[in-house]
Amino acid sequence: MSPRLLRLALPAATGAVMIAAWYGLHFWLDAEMRFLLPTPGQILAAFRDNGSDLARAALNTTEGALLGFGFAASVSFLLAVGLSLSAPVRASLYPYLMILQMTPVIIIAPILVLWVGAGLKSVTVITFLICFFPLVVNTTQGLVSTDRNLVELFAMWRASRWQQLRHLRVPAALPYFFTGLRIAATLAPIGALVGDYTAGSSAGDGGGLGFLAIIYSSQAKYPALFATAATTCVLGFIFTSGVLALSWFALHHWHDSYERSDQ
Repeated sequence: MSPRLLRLALPAATGAVMIAAWYGLHFWLDAEMRFLLPTPGQILAAFRDNGSDLARAALNTTEGALLGFGFAASVSFLLAVGLSLSAPVRASLYPYLMILQMTPVIIIAPILVLWVGAGLKSVTVITFLICFFPLVVNTTQGLVSTDRNLVELFAMWRASRWQQLRHLRVPAALPYFFTGLRIAATLAPIGALVGDYTAGSSAGDGGGLGFLAIIYSSQAKYPALFATAATTCVLGFIFTSGVLALSWFALHHWHDSYERSDQ
């Protein structure tokens, strides 16, 4: 079997084993407890029966995730540039970034509802807070980790700080930035889901997957609840795939990791 076919066959075989084990565990449970673990077939039926609600909620969650993710990427990059240019600024602000990261979102959510109202705005802010920290940390690390020999070469040629930033530090930091983006891409749908769950609103059909999860849980629709979780996973794959494609487009012509993989 060729290596390419083997890379496809192994995940497929693992998936088949996992599905078989899932069915086995479902039927191993007592009859009155099986509702807690719906079978894949029941979950697919829930997708069919609740497809329109899931699609609408997924679009609302995607909107909040995209807005929060986009704002986090933009603000973190600008802040990382400022942090990289001044060690005193880094020392002054970094502890507060740590505090922001360690503050539980579930505590912030009621405050955000009071400040900006329930719904998309709160979901966007919560997603922003969850995505922001890995982005700013990775990007700052990349900007301050530029090869010292290249920095000295630019200084020898009397390059300005702006020229050094534009032509050396930012390109060198791009792999770090995209690493942060990949982390944030997996967190963005989760952040939007948490935002929906804690600060969402169904006004004007604006409820997202988190809000839908509350409804299905209260109605004991467990297959639909699993379908909601699976939809969130699909959103995560879409976000991560988009970032990987963007990373390949930006780096594959010159970065070592892509050059080696192409050989």
